[in-house]
Amino acid sequence: MGDMKKLLNKKAGTNVAYNLGMDENPTEVKEWIPTGSRWLDSIICRGQLGGIPMGKITEIAGLEGTGKSFMAAQIAGNAQKMGINVFYFDSESAVDPTFWVKAGCEVDDMLYIQASSVEQVMEFIEEILGVSERSLFIWDSLAMTPCNSDIEGDFNPNSSMAVKARLLSKAFQKLTVPLANANSAFLVLNQLKTNIPQGPNARIEIMTTPYVTPGGKALNYSASLRIWLTGRKAKASFVYDDTKEVIGSEVKATLQKSRFGTLKRTSIFKILWGNKVGIQDEESWLEAIKGSDRLQNAGSWYTIKTDEGKEFKFQPSKWDSMIKENDEFRAYILKIMDEELINKFDKRGEKT
Repeated sequence: MGDMKKLLNKKAGTNVAYNLGMDENPTEVKEWIPTGSRWLDSIICRGQLGGIPMGKITEIAGLEGTGKSFMAAQIAGNAQKMGINVFYFDSESAVDPTFWVKAGCEVDDMLYIQASSVEQVMEFIEEILGVSERSLFIWDSLAMTPCNSDIEGDFNPNSSMAVKARLLSKAFQKLTVPLANANSAFLVLNQLKTNIPQGPNARIEIMTTPYVTPGGKALNYSASLRIWLTGRKAKASFVYDDTKEVIGSEVKATLQKSRFGTLKRTSIFKILWGNKVGIQDEESWLEAIKGSDRLQNAGSWYTIKTDEGKEFKFQPSKWDSMIKENDEFRAYILKIMDEELINKFDKRGEKT
């Protein structure tokens, strides 16, 4: 097989053939950018802590107000801490430097680009990939970025029907391999829209597939990871400050597609948009471990017993202070999370 690999690489003029068991290859994810939610990172990949995969395309789609841009800012800040170049394509002109600073980003070290058209976004990314490696491209958002034909044409939607879908199909075909070879990530933000099916089976389809994403099917196939964000409107799902103003809301993240993990796994966390921008991470860990045998519940009290026989007793109202002030307790909770969310699943995604 070694001679065949050399022959094919010589024929192609570059490395295209690899021994997956021996060579470093572009199909293997070597780095993951944390999303800001350890619960979400724990369910993305089988058998290891994941995040946004480098070298791949990721889609984060959500309903309005579910924190797509807030999560993207958190991911951008985490990428910068890893020494990854961040390029932010914005078609909505809805963010300002203060927002990014609150999210933990170094605005002087990231490049903000107004996304005037889909063609421009794709051409710029292709150009950057030719001269830069280990980059994170964030596109906010696919749904709101017009094509050149949309800009130059009239307001009749039929005049540019399916243009974006066909354009994206070609673009993702061109960018997938260069992204992998440059060990760069492409994070596409998209919208969830209500599915309005037609035909005799419409009622069944609306129950099984309540939402769809715009832009055609190209991203569905090209993305290695697709995360859908939805929220609920109950009062308990919001975060309030001391003056009872709403400063955050609860989000449910569902893996709509993962080439690294198991379909339809979910995590729940709250996103803040007040003076502090980001994800309430540790606050969600109690919900994440409720299925563990190590956690016992009696009335309003929870008990966790360590392997050494030590017990931690607490009420949910004391969770935040315990997880932030007691390092031993925090370390043991992380161990339980790894057991329940990561180690229970082998590389095939099956429970062990």
